[in-house]
Amino acid sequence: MQAWPGAAGCVAGGGDGGHAARVPELPDITVYVEALRARVVERRLERVRLASPFLLRSVEPPIASVEGARVRGVERLGKRIVFGLEGELFLVLHLMIAGRLAWHERGQALPGKVGLAGFDFESGTLVLTEAGTQKRASLHVVRGAEALRQHDRGGLEVLEASPAAFRERLLAENHTLKRALTDPRLFSGIGNAYSDEILHAARLSPLRWTTQLEDAEHARLFEAVRETLTSWTERLRAEAAGGFPRKVTAFRDGMAVHGRYGEPCPTCGTTVQRILYASNEANYCPRCQTGGKLLADRALSRLMKDDWPRTIEELEERRGSAGT
Repeated sequence: MQAWPGAAGCVAGGGDGGHAARVPELPDITVYVEALRARVVERRLERVRLASPFLLRSVEPPIASVEGARVRGVERLGKRIVFGLEGELFLVLHLMIAGRLAWHERGQALPGKVGLAGFDFESGTLVLTEAGTQKRASLHVVRGAEALRQHDRGGLEVLEASPAAFRERLLAENHTLKRALTDPRLFSGIGNAYSDEILHAARLSPLRWTTQLEDAEHARLFEAVRETLTSWTERLRAEAAGGFPRKVTAFRDGMAVHGRYGEPCPTCGTTVQRILYASNEANYCPRCQTGGKLLADRALSRLMKDDWPRTIEELEERRGSAGT
């Protein structure tokens, strides 16, 4: 499929956190995009049914302008899904934390409380739902490549980048590795879940500063990013088996540390730890990633003060004493 003008770099190679849901990231969005391409490219978008007035965040061009237009392509732009239509029109969809897509027969009714929109194509109906009371998913209608670029956060597409380009972007600002990897201005499509997995695979602390990495650690992190994103994309693609993705969820079986707080690390058996901050969390293995050191959770550190354990051995000793 030939991409539309200005779409270069939107597709890679081929938060957020909490315990209920997460923003779909590069592997999830890539598999969504592939499933949509197979169903809607060169088909007409006959009608858009909006159940929530809060979903549509733009007024010009009007939503009616896309009805009857043929779809020329579907691409990923960071964590957004972009439908390119005739007349240089684009639908830009951001699922946010709880937005999910499902493919149905043409004309499918929208589900009660969670249904946000139905996109009726010649080939079937794409239904957008969003669980929860906070409706954060967004839809924009834009015209032209320049208007589309306004939705590009500028993050590097790591699966298309060289080690040198990755290193340059990582060192552009001095942040913790967790923050750098999840910053959409620095890297495209990586969020809370896969950053945890990447850092575990790279054997690096989520709180390590980007400017502190040695050459070997840069190389290790670059390979971990590529391997983690590629392997999970392939795994989700196999799980969909040519059908439309159904299980886009917060935590997946097979993840090493994300969502596995209190469970054994699959590599060394040490109990997975986490740091809670705002609405997100960082999950890590203290043995594999921090040399046995426990990273201080700010809330617990303030509560426990000097009683906060500093190492995994101290934590395990206290747990053993509490059980006797």
